[in-house]
Amino acid sequence: MPQTANRTARIEARIAPDALRVVRRAARIQGRSISDFLVTAAQEVAHRTIDEAQVVRLSVEDQRRFVKLILNPPAFAPALKRAKRAHARLIASPQ
Repeated sequence: MPQTANRTARIEARIAPDALRVVRRAARIQGRSISDFLVTAAQEVAHRTIDEAQVVRLSVEDQRRFVKLILNPPAFAPALKRAKRAHARLIASPQ
């Protein structure tokens, strides 16, 4: 059975000596190589960044307000009513 090769990409980065000492120490604590530690840390931060950009988090008070407004929406403002009528006229009219 043929083996599939794991493809990897190479990234180079410059790091200040003080930062390297901290990274080296953290990698040793976790029993990892510096490279493995950095890749794992980068992935964790990348996932967290994506989650923070895509997920809306609301306090309990804001959740309650949101549900209340969904279940009992406020009346349309006059300007919104006019816009709705104008939209209906535009959509209903032949081009």
